[in-house]
Amino acid sequence: MGKHRAILQVAGFQNSGKTAVMEKLIKRAQRESLKTGTIKHHGHGGAPDKALMEKDSGKHLEAGSKLAGVEGGGVLQLSLGSGSWTLEELLNIYSLLDLDLILIEGYKHAPYPKAVCIRNEHDLGLLELSGIVCVIADKKEMVQTSVPVFSFHDEEHLYLDFLVKVVKKQYESEFI
Repeated sequence: MGKHRAILQVAGFQNSGKTAVMEKLIKRAQRESLKTGTIKHHGHGGAPDKALMEKDSGKHLEAGSKLAGVEGGGVLQLSLGSGSWTLEELLNIYSLLDLDLILIEGYKHAPYPKAVCIRNEHDLGLLELSGIVCVIADKKEMVQTSVPVFSFHDEEHLYLDFLVKVVKKQYESEFI
């Protein structure tokens, strides 16, 4: 990839709190002046947003374009048509952008550092994933692991402090 950037995943099953953690991380990264991009895995099958197909960019994709872009008000929205995208292909696209951090929601089997969201005992199988740097759990006492375990209910959101340190260490390690 181009410029060195940190990569951090937030993994967990559906309704485990991944998106809430991502939102908090994005806001925290912004406060830390980290230019952040995100990738979300739509793991429910099919295209993530059928409404897009009703718009011009959707019509462009249907006509055979591999890339359709819409810009307005300083926002660029790209639609890329392909049979499917691997995470590595998406990261290659993101490497063209001036980012310090890429946050990935999902893709739980990818080999990047990850925070794992655990809501119940059924989710404990996720502790077998590689690259876990911490766990964010509904009930800390149900999680037995060697990595730090934080609570979703922590008013201080200590997991954010921890994850920002992980990100900064990863980002700065390229320059040491």
